[in-house]
Amino acid sequence: MTLMHKGRLEAFSDGVLAIIITIMVLEIKVPHNESWQALLPLWPIFFSYLLSFIYLAIYWNNHHHMLQATHKVNGKILWANLHLLFWLSLIPFTTGWMGENHFAANPAALYGVVLFMAAIAYWILQKAILAEHGPESLLADALGRDIKGKISPILYALAIAASFYNQWVAIGLYILVALLWLVPDRRIEKKLTDMPA
Repeated sequence: MTLMHKGRLEAFSDGVLAIIITIMVLEIKVPHNESWQALLPLWPIFFSYLLSFIYLAIYWNNHHHMLQATHKVNGKILWANLHLLFWLSLIPFTTGWMGENHFAANPAALYGVVLFMAAIAYWILQKAILAEHGPESLLADALGRDIKGKISPILYALAIAASFYNQWVAIGLYILVALLWLVPDRRIEKKLTDMPA
């Protein structure tokens, strides 16, 4: 199997994430009124945008660190990366639907489904990289037991179920997962800086 340099994968992924964020912010419509009160109806849209921006920033940050510990990519890794980008590209749609409908049950549930699938896709990408680099690789050592990676899909699943009973519980769980990851995951960065020059 032909191995490729990771640079194109990184550049493509960065470009796609930048476009996703741009699409998301363009969904916030400017009010046709100059008063501060005209902004008040936009709070659900802005809040859902802020939450999604944080999620995309977390994915970009962790994706960057994971690729720093990656030396080569193959076809499986490229497809796994595209699978992740597919789910992340749906975030603007679910963000807009949730914000426009004030976090109603169905939009809040679909938002959780997309986050759940993105987490699974990230895990698949991680496994594809680990399969290529081996159990003794820097990435395998840095990830360890990956507690946050295992807890996140469980919390997303709980949030999806909760959205049909109390969407604010679901939103609280989405915020909780974001807070778990908001502190940068320094496992890989620490391993990279600990390596002898």
